[in-house]
Amino acid sequence: MMENSDSLVVVAILIYFIAVLTIGFIYAKRSNSSASEYFLGGRKVGPWFTALSAEASDMSGYLLMGLPGLAFFTGAGEAGWTAVGLAIGTYLNWRFVAKRLRRYSVVANDSITLPGFYSNRFHDSKNIVGTIAAVIILLFFCVYTGSCFVTCGKLFHTLFGWDYSVMMVFGALIVFLYTMVGGYLSVVATDFVQGCLMFFALLVVVIGSIAMAGGVQATAAFLSDIPGFLSATSVATPLLDESGAQMAMDGTPLFDDPTPFGVLTIISTLSWGLGYFGMPQVLVRFLGIRSEEEVKQSRIIAVVWVVISMLAAVLIGLIGRKALPMLLGGAVTSSSAESIFIMLSQVMLPAFMCGIVVSGILAASMSSASSYLLITGSSVAENIFRGIFKKNATDEQVLIVSRITLTVVLLFGILVAWNEDSVIFTVVSYAWAGLGASFGPLTLFSLYWKRTTKQGAIAGMLTGAATVLIWHNFVKPLGGVFGIYELLPAFLLSCLAIYVVSKLTPTPSQGILADFDRYENHDVSKERNMEVVLEDGMTLND
Repeated sequence: MMENSDSLVVVAILIYFIAVLTIGFIYAKRSNSSASEYFLGGRKVGPWFTALSAEASDMSGYLLMGLPGLAFFTGAGEAGWTAVGLAIGTYLNWRFVAKRLRRYSVVANDSITLPGFYSNRFHDSKNIVGTIAAVIILLFFCVYTGSCFVTCGKLFHTLFGWDYSVMMVFGALIVFLYTMVGGYLSVVATDFVQGCLMFFALLVVVIGSIAMAGGVQATAAFLSDIPGFLSATSVATPLLDESGAQMAMDGTPLFDDPTPFGVLTIISTLSWGLGYFGMPQVLVRFLGIRSEEEVKQSRIIAVVWVVISMLAAVLIGLIGRKALPMLLGGAVTSSSAESIFIMLSQVMLPAFMCGIVVSGILAASMSSASSYLLITGSSVAENIFRGIFKKNATDEQVLIVSRITLTVVLLFGILVAWNEDSVIFTVVSYAWAGLGASFGPLTLFSLYWKRTTKQGAIAGMLTGAATVLIWHNFVKPLGGVFGIYELLPAFLLSCLAIYVVSKLTPTPSQGILADFDRYENHDVSKERNMEVVLEDGMTLND
């Protein structure tokens, strides 16, 4: 029988579920009026919604579970450098990509999807570039979506002991429902709410955990005694038994000598930031902002949100080692460590407040999953179905294919998430590398180098994706210098492939070069879209 405290937690989570579903249905009519509205909100989203939806969709379950879990298990080294890399990548992406991509996407035949932009950028009438991009998105987003569903299952299993698989599927269906019904505007609006909730949850838990651990000085003294735990140049090494659980003596976790964290490893970890240049869930927000003049405001909001949120996430993992050194009566493994945020919330907060705070975890995973579903659906429907198989397809037919794709991705995501021992940070890192290496170099070359050719674009995408798959599965296990994060070598090889192949192939046509010149010299003030759909939490036009 459910205890009263558990009932209050459930009530708080149900309120959250009702809120996101309501938002989905509110925007259903408008979003289904056309493919452009459904996939991109008609390019009418204001700076606050753009910024918070971009970061909420980016920061999936790894922000509230993966990153704190990594810090809890191995200390500040890897988690800290990863956070620094992501913060730098966030700023650079908003600074050097956002405004240019928004502008060029309009020049490139008013592209409403990322694969569509790549095809239109190179006047690819056969849509080869867009099709390859859509297939890559489908491949890696199935894995990415699965990581979000893992978060939902772990949350309910940790809180109430409920069956992991049942709750994982339940969370997946909620995301699927409001994404299918409401489209881009629904996703952006719910992301805004979820971004605020995630921010609030992180601040509440980090402040509460400091008090619970006995203050800053007591916590720092305790953590300093763990070899390498607070070091920036080494990683703490938990002593593990045969099952992979950390050993303890009289309730105190045991650690071996720390593992050195050299310059190459730091560079490898910082390379997480390179992934931003190719993240479709972030880049599509750049396409959808109503005016490039508002990108600067969005950039400030996004960077402040990211820096504070990731700092709090890492601190929660570190402080958690003092507050709950062996978690709540369970074995500490790399997977169970990712529940530290949930357990701290359970211990130190009243039941209803705990429910509100842990809804932040649902917010993190659901905001990301909804973006992955929508982007995959739009890529397949717009760039494969309408781009290749039925060029005269109506918007209604495109939306039907999109929803069929959403269903397929949902099922594959559930399959990926079926193993409850999946480590969220590991799953996310793999998909992040695949997308970042496939699209990051191509995005930068497309925006900054006029001489980039269609053949170079294809070579870059295929090289990036293939390198991630090969490096992760066959090269990285060799260790040593080959143990670096696969995104770094894949990104560099993709850049090299684009440059070399573009140089070896004929100069782009005069039409492509003219588009590039028009995009670079474009006067944005003449095309500012003054219609406001989402701004400051209000719908101003119907």
